[in-house]
Amino acid sequence: MSIYELNAQEYNLRLAEALKKIPEFKSPEWVEFVKSGPAKERPIDEPDFWYKRAASILRQIYKKNIVGVNRLRVKYGSKKDRGFQPEKFIKAGGKIIRTILQQADKAGFTEIAKTVRGVRSRKPGRQLTQKGKEFLEDIK
Repeated sequence: MSIYELNAQEYNLRLAEALKKIPEFKSPEWVEFVKSGPAKERPIDEPDFWYKRAASILRQIYKKNIVGVNRLRVKYGSKKDRGFQPEKFIKAGGKIIRTILQQADKAGFTEIAKTVRGVRSRKPGRQLTQKGKEFLEDIK
């Protein structure tokens, strides 16, 4: 069964449960005190937030092949309530995304993509390793 056959929410919950068993994916102590971005008013109060966000990020990398922190910040951004002014889209914070990607690198699921044609000498982002693809496809 492929990733695309399951409902995205259901798949992410199953993947989050599988990520809890992997020692490299640990929720840091500071995560209960920070907001997920400047557009949010309150810190995250969901107990399994870290694993659910990690599962969602890994699924995004699987779907899009190569994804960088900035693109993920746009994906998880939201509208900021600015009082009487109109709402404005604000990107999510990068620290949570960056830390999750570093944990995925340490677990061997992702790697920094080598230079891609058409992209200047900047690092283009992360891509899944063979181990990461197999791990994501094994979840049922």
